[in-house]
Amino acid sequence: MIPLKIRIEGLIREMVGAADVETPLRKPLVGFASAHDPLLYKLKTVVGPHHLLPTDLLPEARTILAFFIPFDKSVVKASRQWAYVEPVWSSAYVETNQLIEEISGTLKQQFAAHGIAAVEQKPTDNFNPHDLTAPWSHKSMAYVAGLGRFGLHKMLITPAGVAGRYCSMVISAFVPPTPRPEKEYCLYFINGTCQRCVRNCPVGALTVNGLDKQRCWVHQQNKRDRDLERGCGKCAIGPCAIITDLDAYLHRSK
Repeated sequence: MIPLKIRIEGLIREMVGAADVETPLRKPLVGFASAHDPLLYKLKTVVGPHHLLPTDLLPEARTILAFFIPFDKSVVKASRQWAYVEPVWSSAYVETNQLIEEISGTLKQQFAAHGIAAVEQKPTDNFNPHDLTAPWSHKSMAYVAGLGRFGLHKMLITPAGVAGRYCSMVISAFVPPTPRPEKEYCLYFINGTCQRCVRNCPVGALTVNGLDKQRCWVHQQNKRDRDLERGCGKCAIGPCAIITDLDAYLHRSK
């Protein structure tokens, strides 16, 4: 019998490869973590006491499944050429979120057919707009599941880069955890260079000292009012946006 891990990875990659979307996408990354990983309890401190544990979503949870769908370099290139929200980037944000919901729904159906319980979370808009707190962080789950390391921009840098969308869900079946990378992927954290994400932020919400979420959110809301749809993404189009060779990317830090 094909291991559950292989079946899950195959289904996600198949759906991304066959997706009827205009956005050019690359091969997705998939990771797994124990639903009882000790690191999860630290999220109550790092993210906040409001953050849920996997067992809060599914009492019989055994595994966290996380996946990342990276955008093609053409999406990043288009965003780099615009001072404001680029339509291609905005469309990629919307289309990929829709694709994630389709993938999550299909996975849930497949799991149910094999007697596996699963609970998914929305890929976006799952936070309180007043204090910008969310009960579930897909990026944090992806980190726990070994998909990458956080960068200066507070986003997860994967071996495929940072430009793309994440999702996560919890299931009642056991899947062996994915080892977490130990080395940093952010050039600033490695040797203090780059800071492209800080310079790219159009409203100064991101600095080396942290992220002003309210300022970032107000900026995104203003862009929505101008019918530029969703997202900004200017902090996600630096050198770490698209990574095709992780060793070569890290070599530039030396």
